[in-house]
Amino acid sequence: MALSVRSWVANEGGKHFVLLLWLGGNTWLFMRTFLCYYYGQQYHYLHKMLGLGLCISRASASVLNLNCCLVLLPMCRTLLTCLRGSHRVTSRKARRLLDKSKTFHVACGVAICVFSAVHVSAHLANIVNFSVRYSEDFPSLNVARYKGEDPRLIILTTGITGVLLVLILFLMFTASSYCIRVSNYEIFWHTHNLFVVFYVILMLHVLGGALKYQTNIEAHPPGCLRANQSSPDPTREESGQALGDGRSCKEEARFQPNSPETWLWVSGPLCLYCAERLYRYIRSNSPVTIVTVVRHPCDVIELRMLKKDFKAHPGQYIVLNCPSVSSFENHPFTLTACPTEKKETFGIHLRVVGDWTERFAELLLPDPRAESEILPMVQQRRYPKLHVDGPFGSPSEEVFNYEVSLCVAGGIGVTPFACVLHTLLDGWRRFRLRRLYFVWVCRELQSFYWFAELLCALHRKLWQENIPDYLNLQLYVSQTDGLQNIPEERYQPLSSRLLIGRPRWKLLFEEIGKTNKHKRVGVFCCGPKGISRTLHRLCNSDRYSGTTFEFNKESFS
Repeated sequence: MALSVRSWVANEGGKHFVLLLWLGGNTWLFMRTFLCYYYGQQYHYLHKMLGLGLCISRASASVLNLNCCLVLLPMCRTLLTCLRGSHRVTSRKARRLLDKSKTFHVACGVAICVFSAVHVSAHLANIVNFSVRYSEDFPSLNVARYKGEDPRLIILTTGITGVLLVLILFLMFTASSYCIRVSNYEIFWHTHNLFVVFYVILMLHVLGGALKYQTNIEAHPPGCLRANQSSPDPTREESGQALGDGRSCKEEARFQPNSPETWLWVSGPLCLYCAERLYRYIRSNSPVTIVTVVRHPCDVIELRMLKKDFKAHPGQYIVLNCPSVSSFENHPFTLTACPTEKKETFGIHLRVVGDWTERFAELLLPDPRAESEILPMVQQRRYPKLHVDGPFGSPSEEVFNYEVSLCVAGGIGVTPFACVLHTLLDGWRRFRLRRLYFVWVCRELQSFYWFAELLCALHRKLWQENIPDYLNLQLYVSQTDGLQNIPEERYQPLSSRLLIGRPRWKLLFEEIGKTNKHKRVGVFCCGPKGISRTLHRLCNSDRYSGTTFEFNKESFS
């Protein structure tokens, strides 16, 4: 499949530009620090003792400072949501870059791990050199207490904070793997919260003062003749770096530790993140009232809630915490219904998969035979206490900012678009969107009942307003065992749009391209990785009559 430069720039250009900027910043900082320590006169004697280990350890430390600063910013969800909502401040391309915040967080985390390994390796070489090349001339430069001291003793006396940092980083990195996050989320949660301890120890680590620079270069030029020395330093003279030019030293060399710089890098983002976490904690403690609980087919539960002053936009998501299930587990759920002027409640749909959702479902509907529970406020029974944090922005917010949008859902991945459909049902004229292609793929026929009434209501409304082409609806069921048509007569509009098998994506894109020539089409996907990869590849293709497809993907993993 040929690659369209225009489509590639639209979908990948901004992301790759930021990636190159980040890589360039890391490379420049590494090389700048490396050369500074390699050629700097104030590090002449330390470099003579440690060699390249000094330059590499300091250069990698600079890169670590940068990434320890940047890794916190993508996790400031409230800040990102505010930026996404400021349409006058941020362009569509900038808002789409915010969707990659998690990817950027992971990239910074990987960089921290890689350069930590480089930093540790260089310091291990430094420790050996401190022991082997013990300086009798400049005792204050030494970390070892005597020549030939066991390097392990040096690590225990001067590098204990570094050992603790490596240990914490190892735990955080291994617990961040996909298999651990899925199988035991609490391990991921607890280890990731060690970042607080990590930053505290990091601040202490830089106070060690093991590496020192010379402070009196003018009075003691590197390589100058000391009182008990008749010729310049031969090793530096042979390499052309005898900077003293045979002059006598006016005084002995004086050394002092480098001034800590890490706090300058991380204090700002760390304070910002802590302030946001405090704000989110206060906000999430506002009382939440559960109004409606409905059990849908295929182990899906609909939950309607009420919270004072809660405002949200279609496509946003919340983070739910139920202390009765787990005090530490927080799970994101896309809003399937937003508060409006007529109705203040908001809703989510959750699929019962895994320990947390199973225990939560048992608390909501103790009787497994009960399909729903809708009680008047005065008769409400005691539901479990909930903490709702959010709402937060997501790519699906952009659906209304295109003239033409294609929404593709796989199974329960329909939830981001359910809220979009609810909003269109309330009124479509105030949005830029003029045509919506909606493709929903499910394994089982019963899954379509989750939002069957909503789809039928929107279908009737658009026919009544004489714009039936506004919504192009395609429903696909992939599992054909014992398949029958949708039996209820009230759902008949869906039967004519129900197809067997899987969508033919190329034909769909060609049809949309021909119908919407020279337009930008927003493609939104929430579903399995296979569908996502296929759509992403097709969006970068050049087959579609000048139509540009901009790919947007929901991801909470």
